[in-house]
Parts: sequence; C-alpha cells; structure tokens
Amino acid sequence: MTISRRNFFRQVTVGAAVTARPWQLQKLSLPIADQSSSRQPGESIRLDMNINPYGPSPKVLEAIRANLNFINRYPDTDYRLLVDRLADFHRVESDNVVLGCGSREVLRTAAAAFLTRGTTLMLASPTFQPMADLAKQVGAPIIAVPINKRYAYDLDAMLHGTNPSTGLVYVCNPNNPTGSLTPRKDLEAFLEKLPPKVVVVIDEAYHEYVGPTSDYASFIDHPIDDKRLIVVRTFSKIYGLAGLRLGYAITSKEIALKLSSMQLQRGVNTIAARAGVAALDDSDYTRLSSRRNADQRQEFYNQTNARMLRQIDSLTNFVFTKTGLPSSQVIEHFQRHDIMLGPVVPEMKTHVRVAISTEENMKEFWRVWDLLPSMSHKMA
Repeated sequence: MTISRRNFFRQVTVGAAVTARPWQLQKLSLPIADQSSSRQPGESIRLDMNINPYGPSPKVLEAIRANLNFINRYPDTDYRLLVDRLADFHRVESDNVVLGCGSREVLRTAAAAFLTRGTTLMLASPTFQPMADLAKQVGAPIIAVPINKRYAYDLDAMLHGTNPSTGLVYVCNPNNPTGSLTPRKDLEAFLEKLPPKVVVVIDEAYHEYVGPTSDYASFIDHPIDDKRLIVVRTFSKIYGLAGLRLGYAITSKEIALKLSSMQLQRGVNTIAARAGVAALDDSDYTRLSSRRNADQRQEFYNQTNARMLRQIDSLTNFVFTKTGLPSSQVIEHFQRHDIMLGPVVPEMKTHVRVAISTEENMKEFWRVWDLLPSMSHKMA
C-alpha cells in the first residue's frame, strides 16, 4: 500500500507514543543537553570524527523509534518522500536530487561517472582524502594542487593545471582537514574560466557550521547557471546521522541521471530516509547545534591562545591546530589516554585535526594536552 505524505508525517510525529517504551519516552523528555553521548568505561573519546557530539534531535530519535516496524520493507516510497522533501527544502525539482548511502557514495558515483584511466581528477592538497582514493579505484590520475598561504584553494594554479584530460574538479568548502574557506567570489571566477566540459563537485558537508560571512554562500542556496556543478551535502554532520549513512547531491537533471545510474540500488535504508525527513523539519535543533558548536569552538581558541598555540581559523566543527611537535607523536600521546584525533596529514606534519565535542570531552582533551612535553606549550 502506498503511504501518502500526510500519513507519513502523522506516523513520524505521533507514532512514537504508540511504539516507544516508557523509559524511551522519559529519555525523549530530557533537555537536549542531557542527551549527549556519555563516555562509557573503556571507551575512547572520539575527536577524530567530525560529527555532532550531541547526536540527532529528539524529534529525529522519536521518528526513528516510531518507524522501526517498517524495517521489513524496501525503502522505495521513503525515497520519494525524502527526495520531494529535499527538493522543497532547496527549492529545486525532484529530478535535481540524488540520494546516497552517505555523501561518500555520491562522491563515488561522481568518480565512476566522470573519471577513467584517461581522465584526471584535480583537487587541493590537503583536502578530503577519500575523494583521491575513489579516483584511484577507477584508475584515474590525480593532480593535487597545494593550498595557498591563506589555506584556501589555489584556484589560479588549478586553472593553470587544467588540460583536455581534466575530467573532474573536487572542491571541499569549507575544507577538510584545514577547516578553512575559499571565498565564493573566487570560486565563481574560477568556474567562469574553467573549460566548459569539466564537471565540478562542491562538497558542502560543513555548510551548516559556517555562520554569517561575506566570503561564503552555498551553491545550493545561491545557485548559479552552471549545469556542471554537483553540490554535495550530508546528514552525518550537524544532523547527527553519521551511523545511518545518508547524503545527497543537488545537480542538473542530466548529471543526476548519470549519477543515479552508478548508484547501489536501494542503498539508503528505510530508517535513514525517514530520519532524514524529520531532521530537515527540525530547523530549531540545527540552529542550536550550530550555536553550541560555535561556542565550543571559541572556547577551543581561548585554550589555544592561553597556551600560545596557533590554529587555522575554522568554519567547521573541527579545528586544525599547530602543535609544535610532530603530529604523529601528539596523536600517539592522546591514543595512550584513550582520545582519538584526526589522522596525520602528510602535507602538514605538525598539525592535528581536533573535532569539537562536548564540554566534558574538551576539558579532558586539554587535561591530556597539558601532559605533553613542555615544548608543545611554546609559541608554535
């Protein structure tokens, strides 16, 4: 039986009262601050994953619990509901939306669709490493252009490096692992000069964390007339759904068809699709998560300043900090204290990427930091 959109939302908002156990309802009634994941005995503090440390909103948890009885069904109807909701959310047509089992699957389909052994991927160095790994899987050569002194993409150098073999350009903005921004006006000028057949992926995984700035505007929310663009978003960050694996792209209908042909069929699960709809409808929680992250990020800056450290200004939910020591040594030190940090970045071997977490976890991070050799407390 086909589920209407009206009936679906009724199930999402009301069904939890029927299916949730009393202890679950009690937990749902707790203040948001009390729903952050607590550290279990023997469990590491994960500051290596750039996730929302407070998890999804209570409304999303409610939707998940209310719809557990649908996990025996294939998610075809749920896809339509989520795609239509994303189209409404971004003021595009449903044919412009492509779902993925996490945004990484969307990146995989882009690599499969536009890269071959004879076409090249161009990206920055450093940037989100899995994109290069996906290019290697299809045998495509890679051109990695070092970021500039402002930690932005060196777009002039990237233009200079393009040639007839360039098949795909990847832009992560804000960038991972640096957390830095490439100004929107520079990207627009770059796109105007880029050869017309080159497809461009703009990864906006951290869009919701950016905050007000004249240097940034989403290519979804403020589109330009360029059918080559694939703009990628994820539910793994601010929405707190990393474990359910849900991402999507907004692109032209032509490219959407091509990406869809490369997808794993029914790769997004039923609960993820329904949770995604609920997450989009809880804008208050999105704003709260962004604000909490900004406060904790500022406190991180306060702590680095107190220790005479330097970091790259971040517009994300992580900070790339210069340590004054080899990053491998710092990472190993924290591992011994059950704190996981981001991996070594070969291009910047004295920096570590630290995900912003709860106040409790960040206090533990700084306690362990102060156990490092005194060299790390000098001006880095």
